[in-house]
Amino acid sequence: MLSNIWNTVLYQPLLNALAFLVSIIPGGDVGIAVIVLTFLVKIILFPLSQKSIESQAEMNILSPELKKIKESGVSKEEQAKQTFELYKKHKVNPFSGCLLVLIQIPIIFALYFVFLKGMNFEGGLLYSFIHIPEHVSMIFLGVFNISEKSLTLAILAGVSQYLQAHFMPQPTPSSNTAGSIGSFSESFAKSMQMQMKYIFPFIIAFIAYSISGAIALYWITSNLFMVGQQIYVKKEKNFKTVIK
Repeated sequence: MLSNIWNTVLYQPLLNALAFLVSIIPGGDVGIAVIVLTFLVKIILFPLSQKSIESQAEMNILSPELKKIKESGVSKEEQAKQTFELYKKHKVNPFSGCLLVLIQIPIIFALYFVFLKGMNFEGGLLYSFIHIPEHVSMIFLGVFNISEKSLTLAILAGVSQYLQAHFMPQPTPSSNTAGSIGSFSESFAKSMQMQMKYIFPFIIAFIAYSISGAIALYWITSNLFMVGQQIYVKKEKNFKTVIK
């Protein structure tokens, strides 16, 4: 039953969308179709991802005030009350990113399996109004065979992941006195940020190279879209700050 839901709600629609794009793109370039499909999915999820990035930026701005509440010495109940009031004052929802994650995970997995299975358009999963593309070219831009491993695309996937981590909203540095040691949570958060920025790109590059150029192309497109969105949010926040 779960497999039927998976195919009906996610896998089949994405496969049909890809088949349609391949059929209308000159030369049936699957690589271009992958880029367009990834952009379409990102545009559909744009409002949710926008809210998530904005919320993360706001949370980072409020981190010094949250730390003050935590170090104030009041009871846990009072800390929770003051934290809630702070969120309410600044209209921040710390759980706004949860819905985005819950929606994105199955979509990402569905896209992954569409690319992993080699864009098979002859498995009886196409809708009646979607025709099997006459021309299907796995040679992206006449250079990269995205049905096979591509070292170049894998490296670019890693670079794009680094850029995506680089442009993520960064926490506001705490105002610790000289020589003081930050809390465990701060150290852990900093460690995670360092890993996301400098280690995760190598992991993405390795995964992309291990599977296929199509997966690498998906990661490159997805990450570059997120970079653009993060830059947009940052500029919008700075503009609003100036207006205030």
